[in-house]
Amino acid sequence: MGFRNVAATLAAGVMLSGGAASAEELALVSGAVGKDISELRMQLDEYEKQSGNTVKIVEMPASTTDQFGQYRLWLSAGNEDVDVYRTDVIWAPQLAASFVDLKDAMKDEIPKHIPSIIESQTVDGKLVAFPMFTDAPALYYRKDLLEKYGKEPPKTWSDLTKTAEEIVKKEHEAGNTQLTGFVFQGAPYEGLTCDGLEWVASSGGGRIVSPEGDITINNDKAAAALDMAKGWIGTIAPEGVLSYKEEESRGVWQTGNAVFMRNWPYAFALSNGADSAVKGKFDVVPLPAGEGGNSAACLGGWNLAVSKYSKHKDAAIDLVKFLGSERAQKERAVNQSRLPTIPELYDDPDIAKAQPIVASWGKVVDNAVPRPSAPTKKQYNEVSKEFWTAVNETLAGRGTAADNLDKLEKRLRRLKRGGWE
Repeated sequence: MGFRNVAATLAAGVMLSGGAASAEELALVSGAVGKDISELRMQLDEYEKQSGNTVKIVEMPASTTDQFGQYRLWLSAGNEDVDVYRTDVIWAPQLAASFVDLKDAMKDEIPKHIPSIIESQTVDGKLVAFPMFTDAPALYYRKDLLEKYGKEPPKTWSDLTKTAEEIVKKEHEAGNTQLTGFVFQGAPYEGLTCDGLEWVASSGGGRIVSPEGDITINNDKAAAALDMAKGWIGTIAPEGVLSYKEEESRGVWQTGNAVFMRNWPYAFALSNGADSAVKGKFDVVPLPAGEGGNSAACLGGWNLAVSKYSKHKDAAIDLVKFLGSERAQKERAVNQSRLPTIPELYDDPDIAKAQPIVASWGKVVDNAVPRPSAPTKKQYNEVSKEFWTAVNETLAGRGTAADNLDKLEKRLRRLKRGGWE
């Protein structure tokens, strides 16, 4: 593979549990969104000083779909070059067989973390990965523009649509013709599964597949939610949103060219950076509710798993423990507005001072909606791909929402007959 084991650590002054008798080389595979890699490198430098080990970051594409495909190739080949993988919250059921059980090694740390997050990474009693940070999206809004036109932050998608239309119209008339109303993740990849699930769930349309494994997506409320989103394309959202992922959305937003943005917490600190056109001009609220529904934010988050093919398992486990520690999570919260998986940190005064939004974001996490990875197990990636394809087709005007959901249900039934396994 041309690289040695990947290990990434966040600067946190924790005592490493063992420490190798001699220095070891580790490798951690990590995707990059925003300043992920540079912040991670700083913490890895701290880990190297404490442990005497060295750590190399193997960078992955920003797309989680592409990351997962590469992980699966390496793991199926029994790749010994990678020690630690940074994993999405939804991957545990699909990759469990290739990772070390961390339950005994982390027995003293597990009680400190949010139980539902530990549960999400536990497969058949095996702790597949250990939490690094959690995630749930919110609605970013231009506080200055809403105040200028006497508008309140939207509580429903209908409110968002009307507010965006009115502000964009008036700003265009005033010469601000680059302004658009709403940016989100419309490209056909895992991010659109998150956005689409939020629209559907917030409108009372269910969660694609129920916790019991029943296919629920083909219903009138789900179709209405997707038709609503289709109505944004070319009106309050640019046509280009059909190719946007997180960073493309942030790019439009951070240059001051959007009234609203749906994105994850990492974008908060970046949007307040010195080079941001929206610094000090925005705030966040929970994602809007659908008509007669509730706000729904897709549960995200990243974890660390040790490869069973690693030749440095003990050192890799110590690295994971370091990265998941309270001090490491606190540093990520302060520097990157990353959401901790340790409840006590939501009341930490240093975090509150540096990133006051973290405390309020805890309420978003409490009500986060999981993707159906648990009931669909190893089939989840195929299920998600079928869903995001149906959503993207609808947004692009290739078929109605009702027709596309009908086709989706048929495809999911074929997958289910193969077994949610």
